[in-house]
Amino acid sequence: MEKPQIGIVMGSASDRSIMEEAGEILKRFKIPYEMTVASAHRSPERTKEYARTAHKRGLKVIIAGAGGAAHLAGAIAAETVLPVIGVPIDSSPFKGIDALLATVQMPGGVPVATVAVGKTGAKNAGILAVEILALGQPELHKRLEEYRGEMARHVEEAAKDLSKG
Repeated sequence: MEKPQIGIVMGSASDRSIMEEAGEILKRFKIPYEMTVASAHRSPERTKEYARTAHKRGLKVIIAGAGGAAHLAGAIAAETVLPVIGVPIDSSPFKGIDALLATVQMPGGVPVATVAVGKTGAKNAGILAVEILALGQPELHKRLEEYRGEMARHVEEAAKDLSKG
């Protein structure tokens, strides 16, 4: 089995159904990944250790999803120089707006790429991670271009179907 290149971390096991969207994208592109739970607040030492050892374990990018105060992506970014993509989870009464603001508001020098809230964000985080890896992998770049072409074809087909009715 290949070593994981992408780490997917979620603040709670209840976030799994959302974060699996990122995993589905990585599977589609045949990118090995690992998935775990670590909380910036409930297990700060686990989170710190995960981030500090990620590069040694072969990870190239970390995708971190959390709701509410959503400090997970930032806590990870503070402990590694790997690219970190934050996925705000819509698990609070504020429907993810709080998580979005917490994820996007990082201090200068400790960036977290932030995507949309919820499942769409997790899917986009997977795609962004693939795009980052593709910078050094021409074959992966080509597969991304094919994926985009596929999406365009689906839109064309939907437009044709609508025009028939």
